[in-house]
Amino acid sequence: MYLVYLLMAAVGGAVLPLQALINSRLGGAVGGPVWAATISFVVGSMGLLAYQLLRGASLPPASALAAPWWAWVGGLLGAYYVAAAVFTVPKLGAVALMTLLILGQLTASVVLDHFGVISEQVRPFTWQRGLGIGLLFTGALLVVRS
Repeated sequence: MYLVYLLMAAVGGAVLPLQALINSRLGGAVGGPVWAATISFVVGSMGLLAYQLLRGASLPPASALAAPWWAWVGGLLGAYYVAAAVFTVPKLGAVALMTLLILGQLTASVVLDHFGVISEQVRPFTWQRGLGIGLLFTGALLVVRS
């Protein structure tokens, strides 16, 4: 079962550059990147709703409203990601965009893990993680400058 999760994560990463390119093309057709991001989220939301209805899922319990305020901003963060990708992929290209996204994701992840932000478990910063981030930074420079 662990292999399924590894493959799911890898495929999830593999579709991100395709999503950025598709949304960029959509942005050109609909008059801008914010419209493209909006349409992307509406279509994605409809797909998720259809999936939930097909599997017979019930509505979330009323107690879900008691979630902390920051638990509700994930959609805004996702909207920023999609809009940023649509804005930047025409200027940077898919490879540079994905490289910088991965660099940003891993750098933020190291900091969030180190301080245990929104997590039950702290994963301290190590020199190996620092070296990995440094190598990613070097790789990002090489990709962006080529």
